[in-house]
Amino acid sequence: MVQSVELLLDDAGEAEVRRQWAELARFGLAAPRGDTHRPHITAAVAREIWPRIDRALAGLEFAPLPVRLGGLLIFGARRPILVRSVIVTEELLDLHRRVDELVRGCPGMPANTRPGAWTPHVTLARRVTPEQLGAAVHAVATDHEFPAVVVGIRRWDGDARHEHVVVGGR
Repeated sequence: MVQSVELLLDDAGEAEVRRQWAELARFGLAAPRGDTHRPHITAAVAREIWPRIDRALAGLEFAPLPVRLGGLLIFGARRPILVRSVIVTEELLDLHRRVDELVRGCPGMPANTRPGAWTPHVTLARRVTPEQLGAAVHAVATDHEFPAVVVGIRRWDGDARHEHVVVGGR
């Protein structure tokens, strides 16, 4: 079971990421499908996030947060993940810390999502083969950093493929 807390982007930021997904699809990297898959910044992951956490997240003090999506990063080696970094600000780190405080203690939280180890990003393509990697990077590397606004927080249940917007969003 994989569940997460995700930061949602505004329409302009989401549209730009979706444009990049479409560009990558030209190189054989399928764009994420389904109504519930949308560009996001994962703030916390656990094997299970308890329902009481949803109520706590709904009570979180939240205001739209401007962010900038930056350069490309590659996570992993055998089947890399291509991502666009999110430029770190004090405000983004503060929001992440507050989410982490609420989710801390849930089972199966990986260390790399905790404060001090978190790399904020938006996923562009998963399971990129080594043969696809060069073309994939080339397809979106010329895109410059761009602004977006975090407009909400959702809870995602990966097993049920169900989203629940807990704060803001659309």
